[in-house]
Amino acid sequence: MFCIETFFIFVPLNSETQIDMNIKLSQKQIGQRITELRKMKGLSQEDLAKSVKISRPSLAQIELGNRSVDILELQKLSLVLGFSLDDFMSKDFSASQDVDVKEDKKTKKEEERISVPTLQVNKFKNVLLYILERCAGKPNVGETVLYKLLYFSDFNYYELYEEHLTGAKYRKLPYGPVPQKLDTIIGQMIEKGQLQRVKTEYHGYPQTRYLPLEKADLTELRASEKEIIDRVIEQMSDWSAAAISNYSHKDMPWLASKEGEEINYELAFYRDAPFSVRNYGDEIEAQ
Repeated sequence: MFCIETFFIFVPLNSETQIDMNIKLSQKQIGQRITELRKMKGLSQEDLAKSVKISRPSLAQIELGNRSVDILELQKLSLVLGFSLDDFMSKDFSASQDVDVKEDKKTKKEEERISVPTLQVNKFKNVLLYILERCAGKPNVGETVLYKLLYFSDFNYYELYEEHLTGAKYRKLPYGPVPQKLDTIIGQMIEKGQLQRVKTEYHGYPQTRYLPLEKADLTELRASEKEIIDRVIEQMSDWSAAAISNYSHKDMPWLASKEGEEINYELAFYRDAPFSVRNYGDEIEAQ
């Protein structure tokens, strides 16, 4: 993603007045100020994004300093957040001074509204079977690699489409993200003769592998879902357990989560290269 270090504005506010805000602000500073103002207003990212007619992921990128803001967007933000462009661009900017905070039950909200994942068990089973169909023959694909292929399929799909693929919840553990309830689901699939568990060794280390005993029902998967899974398989399925674990440890959702806790899907919108799968630049041009 590109990042412009300075931001110059010469804004005609009305037919009579022009303000030269020739003050250097980095994209990161602009993003931090917008974040402070939004939080002072008690708005979620979703609320603010809808008000200024941009996508929520785009707003997240603005607040991170990874996306520039054009003057029209800044003017819309000033109207919604209640700040003057003069004050916003000043060196002495303070969100607490610029925003008129009102006790409004509709806007007084600290937490972001998020899409809560709900596990689609049948979908998850078919994604698991499909990944194993393509990868079970690879000697490196034990539990660790399999867990990460599932994680990146789910989180990449959510970042790109803002919808859940399987709805599986993942927990931050020492070797990377691990899907919850997986043991129960695999146990059910083994009992039904859909999977076989194999204990073996790989490079001198114990390894647990799973072999598919039936084909995935591809009617359960949209073309867009299968495409994301295929991309993840093509990129990562040949990686060793150590390599894919180390890679997952650098992904923002894992980094920003606490050990042992559930990983929030919304953190996918805070990814940077090479983890991000969404071209935010195209969204900027389209607006």
